[in-house]
Amino acid sequence: MKKIIARRVIHDGINRVRLEFPYDDELIALIRNGFPGARWSRRMRCWHIPDSGDVAKLLLNNFKGKAYVDFRAVYETDTQQSKERGYNDVSALPDSEEIKRQIDDLKRWMQHKRYSGNTIKSYCESLKAFLNFISPRHAGEANSSDMIRFVNEYIIPGGLSFSFQNQVVNACKLFYREIIHSHFEFEKLERPRREHKLPNVLDKEEVKAILGAPTNLKHRTMMSLIYACGLRRSELLNLRIGDIDSKRHMLIVRNTKGYKDRLVPISDKTIEMLREYYKVYRPGIWLFEGQVKGKKYSARSLEQVLKKALLKAKIKKPVTLHWLRHSYATHLLEAGTDLRYIQELLGHKSSRTTEIYTHVSQKSLQKIKSPFDDI
Repeated sequence: MKKIIARRVIHDGINRVRLEFPYDDELIALIRNGFPGARWSRRMRCWHIPDSGDVAKLLLNNFKGKAYVDFRAVYETDTQQSKERGYNDVSALPDSEEIKRQIDDLKRWMQHKRYSGNTIKSYCESLKAFLNFISPRHAGEANSSDMIRFVNEYIIPGGLSFSFQNQVVNACKLFYREIIHSHFEFEKLERPRREHKLPNVLDKEEVKAILGAPTNLKHRTMMSLIYACGLRRSELLNLRIGDIDSKRHMLIVRNTKGYKDRLVPISDKTIEMLREYYKVYRPGIWLFEGQVKGKKYSARSLEQVLKKALLKAKIKKPVTLHWLRHSYATHLLEAGTDLRYIQELLGHKSSRTTEIYTHVSQKSLQKIKSPFDDI
């Protein structure tokens, strides 16, 4: 029988239960349908569900006859060990009416300023964690030393990420400056030292294997277009039929990250691929639609397409769709494309973001000769 291991975790400041098991379509369907609030975490590489008092009972009922659930780890002494380290789990505390009102005020202000939905959600969750941490003191009584204490007593012991810490600092700066106009010395708040991670890049043979794996024409076209144009997942799914200008050999990518539009050149090969796809599927509004006419193809379904392609191509690396975008940029650089053009093609605001690809370009690194070779 299939086996699932359940463990308690803290994900972005919230109590969750992670479910560990080898990839399985049937189990994933049971999780999606049986657990409201179930989510896939790219960072943890697993599914996770809300942590409630009857989570063990829910697990047993939902997977009965389908899988053996080992939920012993749910009752392990992780919480006690965290307390011994001085960890105070504020995510489980109920929000006071004052905190709810303040979070709503921040949300409305950010919506008015047209922040993206994801940014609004992450800022509100980050602010909620901080305000619960300093409770029962009021928000206006906080100072920069509270933030230092929050990092040392909550973020670090809880194993929360650099990005979460950065989000908390950003959210608090915005909240104290724009919402309650406090004398909080937000300018003195220090962000964590940045992580300098290299982009994950596939070689051309691996890309070819992945793009050739899907037998479904729509799946193959979607994956190929991400690599052919260096698109983000959301950019691909938001494409409309009118965004393809075949006469000018251009793809118009609209309202991307930072609310910017950009043009990406498309080759004859790409245009032919899109024409073949259009003849078969005849999409109505969106270039790539799901099973319901007029509805965008879902992000989760696209991730499943990639997973199946990786299995068929026998690639064991933890590849995500964004790896194809990284590979596009790196392969352009190795082919001699100027970094400034790559910046435009990717839609990067700063050239410093694009420069990370110089660190993974084989063309540059392979020119370096080790002194070992001369010994």
